[in-house]
Amino acid sequence: MSAGRSASAAAQWGARLLLGLLWLLHLLPLGVQAAIGRGLGRSLYALAGSRRRVALRNIALCQPQLDDAARERLAREHFQWLARSLLERGLLWYASHARLRRLIHVEGEVDWAERHPDTPVMWLVPHFVALDVAGVATQLFQRRQVGSIYQAQSNPVFDAAMRRGRLRFGLGQVFSRGERALPLIRAVRQGCVFFNLPDMDFGARDAGFVPFFGVPAATLLAPARMARSLRMVVQPVVAELLPGGQGYRVRFLAPWTDFPGDDDLAAARRMNAWIEHEVLQQPAQYLWVHRRFKTRPPGEAPLY
Repeated sequence: MSAGRSASAAAQWGARLLLGLLWLLHLLPLGVQAAIGRGLGRSLYALAGSRRRVALRNIALCQPQLDDAARERLAREHFQWLARSLLERGLLWYASHARLRRLIHVEGEVDWAERHPDTPVMWLVPHFVALDVAGVATQLFQRRQVGSIYQAQSNPVFDAAMRRGRLRFGLGQVFSRGERALPLIRAVRQGCVFFNLPDMDFGARDAGFVPFFGVPAATLLAPARMARSLRMVVQPVVAELLPGGQGYRVRFLAPWTDFPGDDDLAAARRMNAWIEHEVLQQPAQYLWVHRRFKTRPPGEAPLY
């Protein structure tokens, strides 16, 4: 067996062991899982040097009013929430529907899309660590089909498990990020609600440099363009991990009545300003480990 095949086989066995651990952990009370996750997060902060540096840099850029000690406290707290979210994927993938319905507390108009079956709808869901909880809530508490864009995992065992976990409720569809947009657009026209994650840096293509906490950030213009072309109603959704064994909160906010308008950059600014507001409500749970400012305007120096 070649070295490459041996490494691949080892990685797949490692993924199976990890998935087995997640399955075992999901049997524990949520409060116990939360305590284990927070302990793991304290270790990850010490060990994951590159991601720790990214998080600290992002916090310094977005929260300049904080001193060094406060930024470090926020980053440490973030890693504990992040580790919880990773371990509790097992709960989302394997727990019974009844248990999840008890743990996930939905607020607002979760059934707005269901009550307007002929209206194309986009759920705008920023990258808080409880993002996957929002995905589960959209399939447990309403009955319209849900579509999202999916980033394939390099490990085929983990990729298959993630797809199974996200599709097991029977209402989901996933579309590869590498595909053309046509299958997603066709699904929306057939009544599928688009679960859209708008706040990642995918490069300058189809993006505009729009302030995020005052820092120019490559921000996708596709949400505005898609909403306009398909006459979609945009409804913001925010998910949150609650302390200990209290579960999760998913807020379905009132649909926006003034989005996107006719200016893509103005729509992107509106979107980023709303995300900023939500980040300030739960700053430790925003995904600070993502290199949000990786792409820079022409001539500007890298920030990482």
